[in-house]
Amino acid sequence: MAQPLMPHATASWLVDNSSLTFEQIAAFCGLHILEVQAIADDTAATKLTGRDPIRAGELTQEEINRGQDDPDYRLHMFKEPDQVRRTKGPRYTPVSKRQDKPDGIAWIIRNHPEISDGQIGKLIGTTRTTIAAIRDRSHWNIANIQPKDPVTLGLCSQRELDALVAKAAKAAGIEAPQDTRFAGDREALIEELRAQREAAARQAEAAHATELAGASGEPVPVDRGFVDPFKS
Repeated sequence: MAQPLMPHATASWLVDNSSLTFEQIAAFCGLHILEVQAIADDTAATKLTGRDPIRAGELTQEEINRGQDDPDYRLHMFKEPDQVRRTKGPRYTPVSKRQDKPDGIAWIIRNHPEISDGQIGKLIGTTRTTIAAIRDRSHWNIANIQPKDPVTLGLCSQRELDALVAKAAKAAGIEAPQDTRFAGDREALIEELRAQREAAARQAEAAHATELAGASGEPVPVDRGFVDPFKS
């Protein structure tokens, strides 16, 4: 069942401004009847400021009147509160990671100078002023700032960073860096596989030759030729 946006404050207003029963108020606000009783007796931990559900569009006076005329009547929400949606703005960063922002900014400035301050601000969730201060080394804590990968710091994802780097590189007219860390490993792996296949082929041929020799009593010449599957 839908509930008012601020159930406790709404309950406080209904207690003070209507003759609805505690059960009716509790049912409408999604509270326990003892919570409503505590609000009515001013024994709640915090004194609440009432919230008018009529002005909020969640109730009508006619609906309240129906409830006051019939203690068994359960109030119905006139209009459900709008869902709270995050508006556009800087990326939210947990408090525990905010002190790491300068390190992440410094890393991007050092390793990807093609990324603009505006792009850094959206990625990390900071201001142009902070970025400029780190860039020209006028930041108040510049002595303690150590460039660190923002992905490792948890300030953004690797996918977000890669997409931004590619976009900035394209805008700057430069080729995005290619990851060649495993190029040598790939060649080594191909050579190892080729050697393994050649060895397996030789073993199979030798076993076949031995089997034929044992059956005829004479050695049988073996074709040592081997077709390299990696060559066209």
